[in-house]
Amino acid sequence: MTKKAFIFDLDGVIVDTAKFHYLAWKQLANELGFDFTEKQNEQLKGVSRITSLEILLKFGKIQLSNEKKSALLKVKNKQYLGYISKMNENDILPGIKSLLLFLKKNNISFSLGSASKNARLILKILDLHDLFDAIVDGNDVSIAKPDPEVFLKAAKSLHKNPQDCIVIEDAKAGIQAANNAGMISIGIGKKEVLQEADFILESTKELTIDFAKKLID
Repeated sequence: MTKKAFIFDLDGVIVDTAKFHYLAWKQLANELGFDFTEKQNEQLKGVSRITSLEILLKFGKIQLSNEKKSALLKVKNKQYLGYISKMNENDILPGIKSLLLFLKKNNISFSLGSASKNARLILKILDLHDLFDAIVDGNDVSIAKPDPEVFLKAAKSLHKNPQDCIVIEDAKAGIQAANNAGMISIGIGKKEVLQEADFILESTKELTIDFAKKLID
């Protein structure tokens, strides 16, 4: 049995919930009296919920108390949950379910390593939750990527050394976190954004079973 294990990010790797995050943040910004563009939204990828709100408020040049920020986070999350509750298996990104089933069948362990506090709920909606050997999400970590905490905890939960873990990410901060953890990093997306990754794939369609086999053999 291979010593290698896989750690998957959620947003942009297993499912594209980024579009729902963007719609919820944009709705919040509009309610606060300013617009929020898709280009600005790029800065929110891979960072924690509270950091995302701080970035959003900077764009709107708005300063708020911690109490008000906490209330806004609840509003945004409620809007976001409304979007994701309508997801189904068709929202799983191409090739991902086949890869997960291959890993499971061949006793290759894998975990989730995501900043999302809704990760478990999303996996349950997509009927993927029970496939994972471990799940580490935003409820389990205190330091956001590019700090490696989430991936180190995922490795520990799989009883693997960091150097034996392969991280699949779509965000620059996530790739940096994987590299900071001493893990193999696979970036899904644009080369100019993910240039620090060990491997860069344009989309999950390239994350084939054959590609995975080469990494673990």
